[in-house]
Amino acid sequence: MSTYRCTTAQAVVRYLSNQFIHVDGEEVPLFPGVFGIFGHGNVTCIGEALESVQDVLPTWRGQNEQSMAFAAVGFAKARLRQQIMVVTASIGPGTTNLLTAAGVAHVSRLPMLMICGDAFARRVPDPVMQQVEHFSDPSQTVNDAFKAVTRYWDRITWPEQVLSSLPQAVATMLDPADCGPAFIGLCQDVQEMAFDYPEAFFARRVHTIPRPRPDQQLLEQAAELLASARHPLIIAGGGVRYSRAEAELEAFARQRGIPVVETIAGKGTLTHDHPLHIGPVGILGSTSANALAAKADVIIAIGTRLMDFVTGSWTVFSPEARFIAINAARFDAHKHFSLPLVADAREGIRELNAALGNYAADAGWLDSGKTAFAAWNQLIAARQQRTVTTGVPTYAQVVGVVNERAAAEDYVISAAGGLPGELVKGWKVKNPGTFDCEFGFSCMGYEISAGWGTAMIDADRDVFVLIGDGTYMMMNSDIYSSVLSGHKLILLVCDNGGYAVINRLQNAKGGASFNNLLKDCRVTEPFHVDFVANAQSMGALARKVSSLDELADAVDWAKGNDRTTVICIDTHPHEWTPGDAWWDVGVPEVSQRESVNQARAEHVAGRKKQRTGI
Repeated sequence: MSTYRCTTAQAVVRYLSNQFIHVDGEEVPLFPGVFGIFGHGNVTCIGEALESVQDVLPTWRGQNEQSMAFAAVGFAKARLRQQIMVVTASIGPGTTNLLTAAGVAHVSRLPMLMICGDAFARRVPDPVMQQVEHFSDPSQTVNDAFKAVTRYWDRITWPEQVLSSLPQAVATMLDPADCGPAFIGLCQDVQEMAFDYPEAFFARRVHTIPRPRPDQQLLEQAAELLASARHPLIIAGGGVRYSRAEAELEAFARQRGIPVVETIAGKGTLTHDHPLHIGPVGILGSTSANALAAKADVIIAIGTRLMDFVTGSWTVFSPEARFIAINAARFDAHKHFSLPLVADAREGIRELNAALGNYAADAGWLDSGKTAFAAWNQLIAARQQRTVTTGVPTYAQVVGVVNERAAAEDYVISAAGGLPGELVKGWKVKNPGTFDCEFGFSCMGYEISAGWGTAMIDADRDVFVLIGDGTYMMMNSDIYSSVLSGHKLILLVCDNGGYAVINRLQNAKGGASFNNLLKDCRVTEPFHVDFVANAQSMGALARKVSSLDELADAVDWAKGNDRTTVICIDTHPHEWTPGDAWWDVGVPEVSQRESVNQARAEHVAGRKKQRTGI
């Protein structure tokens, strides 16, 4: 057997450099790049290996390990899980900074490969700097914390272990059912060790993502159930987009006369004005989609894990409604006694459609959805109208202006605060696959970094990142990263004086405003940050605007710029687009505040409408 002698770190890097995948008929690198911050746990060995291959596996340096990993997650989502970024960090705090981003990737079923330093396998120098010590288990390090937020986890304590570990990590990240982040800890002394690796391990390999088909017996049962439905409804989740199943879904829904509603991750499966599209469903959803969900007798849930914001904490649907779940993950397909079609979304749709014969939904069912959606669009138009004055612009008005000025191919990103609700409800998707609202983990700080990662994919479109002032303060350093690397973003900062949407929830459940808006915090005197000056100090172009007309002009200016541009606008902290779905959160059972007791009584009444496990 022909062998190649190299260190463990060099073997890892050489293996990753030789992995490819088919994307749109073209072979491209499976791992197109690395985000890295070096410390003593990864600089001398992993860093040395990466430097030697930087022409084929480029390394990008971020400003924070967490934000680098957010960039990797945003990249994976925009690439529809077909390419995977690598993130490397040192040991101790460098690695633990990745935990939050790993949680985002895990919840959202997105691939990311973390290659991190670990303690010494031989333990001779223990305890080393940044090493935690567990008195009863010396084998534990902070890297064990990642077991809760990864799909694949391993610690390399012998050089030859990478021969089996790396292929398993890749297989996990490419598996549509198990897809998620993978973590590999490389003990510092093992990184340096040389080994005679088989040359075959480094052979060029071209991967394909599998497309499992549904079980035939369950498919027949699903077709029989759907054929009995008068008012069927399709819920399109993120899995439809990752499967690239938009055309199949459209053909299926059109042939059968079934309206389509979207989850947060599924928004952008269809364009806003598509005749089958009835809007987003659930807590951040539309009155039109929720009205149909309440009347639907059979729901086909495709590529969705049915989180509470989609189901209204399981109050959106009739207790008598039946579910057919098409999902690559068995765990998701079996939720709430669904009839499970464990399958790739595209193949599952095709085969279910073929099994249906001449079935079509009741005449008028889709038309009723269109009528409801038209009324919803009128409500949104009224909320976004520029002539409506509230002192300062509302989030809805800001979203309307940016949406109007954005090109069809432009990409928009949000994750936390009040903007997800306004964007999911009010952003009109002009091109499929141009919307990213990370609301599985709803992670503040994701947005700018994910924008940086997304901007690396296509320089011919603008990436809009919409955030509040609270999110900006939490993580803004990748403004600097994007300027340094030449990946342009357009960042819109809505300054409403703190965490306004959480203040809204606090008040809605009877609580007093406390510790959310700056004016309600323990401060000497509240004041607003000069976001323009801050952004300019990081090399971005920046402007503050005070009206919606100025905002429209600023968006046009930003689109013409050659670098990251930040626009700041003061926004109303209390004006929101209303919703009609219920959300289950903890409300105190007893309180000295009468408003809390009243909210508790209302909440208990709401819980009586929940579907309990069925």
